[in-house]
Amino acid sequence: MGDNTIGLRTSEKNGWTLLCVEGRLDRLTAQDAGEKADKVFAATQKLAVDMSGLEYLSSAGIRVLLRLTKQAQAEGKAFALVAPSGMVKVVLAESRMDMFATIYASTDELPV
Repeated sequence: MGDNTIGLRTSEKNGWTLLCVEGRLDRLTAQDAGEKADKVFAATQKLAVDMSGLEYLSSAGIRVLLRLTKQAQAEGKAFALVAPSGMVKVVLAESRMDMFATIYASTDELPV
């Protein structure tokens, strides 16, 4: 991935739609990523954001994740963050995202 790029792809696991995010989720990529996530989220009842390929997460990225969390709660859908590591894990901890969203260490932990 280049400095200001993000890759998004989907897959399935345990009945969940996985939105695999790769690269950087920051002010330059957050809007595009959020719009794509909205389309994926509209078509599923269980969405997990796989962060294993995410290298950087800024406050703009946190806002996208918070919006998805609130949307899931409003619509009665399941939502989780999965496999954050390194600096992304630190940013999630410091922003207290665990108070808003369920965070799993790996996709293997997703409930069926």
